Parts: sequence; C-alpha cells; structure tokens
Amino acid sequence: MKAFLAAIQFLTVIPLPRAFAGDIEDLGKSVPFFPVVGLLIGILAAILVFVLVAILPPFPAFAIIVIFLISVSGGLHMDGLADTADGFFSARPRERILEIMRDSRIGVMGVIAVVCAIMLKVSLLVSLPPSSRTDIIFLMPLAGRCALVVMMTALPYVRSEGGLATLFVNRRSRFHAIWAALFLIVAAALTAKWMGLAAAIATLAATALFAWYSFRKIGGYTGDTLGATCEIAEIIPALVAVAWGR
Repeated sequence: MKAFLAAIQFLTVIPLPRAFAGDIEDLGKSVPFFPVVGLLIGILAAILVFVLVAILPPFPAFAIIVIFLISVSGGLHMDGLADTADGFFSARPRERILEIMRDSRIGVMGVIAVVCAIMLKVSLLVSLPPSSRTDIIFLMPLAGRCALVVMMTALPYVRSEGGLATLFVNRRSRFHAIWAALFLIVAAALTAKWMGLAAAIATLAATALFAWYSFRKIGGYTGDTLGATCEIAEIIPALVAVAWGR
C-alpha cells in the first residue's frame, strides 16, 4: 500500500498526510503502480472535462484540461521535455548533451518543445469528435505513465553521478514493462474499443521510437527523457483519435 502512495506522491502534487507518505524504499518499489496513478489522473481529467464543456466553449475548456494535465505533476514532465529538447537538439556530443540537460535554465529548443506540446494538445482536443472527447482525455495521462515504465525498463540509466531516476534502476523488471503495456492496451480497448486499441499500440510504438532515439543520442535514459516520454505519449491518443475521426 505504501508503494502505491509513494507513486502518487512522486507523480502528482496531490497532498498526502505525512503518516501515509512512503519512504525512499517504498518509492523504489512503486514502478508497477505508475499506470494505476495514470488511471486515477485520467478519471479526474474526465470528470473535469465533463464539467467544463457544460459551462465553457470547447477551446477554453480544453485549454484548462491541458493546464490540469501539466500541473497535476507539478510540471515535472514538461520540465523534462524542455531539458531533453535543449540537449538533444544542441548538436553536441553525448557528454555535453548530458550537461545541457542538467542545466536548470531553459533554452530556445526547450521553449519551442513546450509551446509545440501545449499547442498540439489543445488543438487536438478541440478537434476531437464530441463522442470520444472524454474517453481520450481519460487515456492521455494513462498513456503517459505507462510509457514511463516501458522507457525506464527498455534502456540503461546513463548518469554515473546518480539522480532521482536511480531509485528505480535496481528494482525495475521487464515484467513491469509488460504489465504497463498490457494495462494500457486493455484499458484503452475497454474505453474506446478499436480506436482505443489503435491509440494504445501507437503510444507504445512512439515510446519505442523515442527510446531508440534516446539510446542513439545519449546511450540510455535520464529523468529528463522520462518526462519527455510522458509528454510525447500523452499526445498520441489524441492524435490517433483525430486521425481516426477523419
């Protein structure tokens, strides 16, 4: 139970009583619960959109949804996307890329990546058929958290000096990746049938493609590339749903 609460504490800004907060050991065991946390965020997002579309026009309603998806993690994953873009698009060797990603300052490429991600999410949500909006908004955070598990299982951790992501390195398992992939596929298929299944498969394919790109650039993953993976994976279900509707 504490591992599940540790996953909530790590992946969200939802406040937990100090008595329920897990320790570092619990956090290391929390990886299998990442998809469950994504499921809970998806439920909250679906409830929120149900309320917002009843009182607001589509564009501001979905802009608020995107703000919610970013803020529920404290901006952690969007920060990772910005740092990853600054490093990967710097045209520098591996060691320099890792230094750039460690820098807390955001560069031009990071700003562009954040703006593009937000624009894509809002525009795709506005373009969704009304019948599938709630389903897709539910699936987006789930896809992101499942992609985190797949990414950290598929690649080695590359920072020798350690970091937050090292907490999960020694406890990760290929079974975690299989669990996350199956969790996403089953949840997506039950939620949105064939379209959901296509979205889940596309999300896993995009995660694998980004994992390959990350391995090519830096030889593995960091905490920042995990955040980037989550943000990219969140976009895929909406992208598939809009294409499906066409």
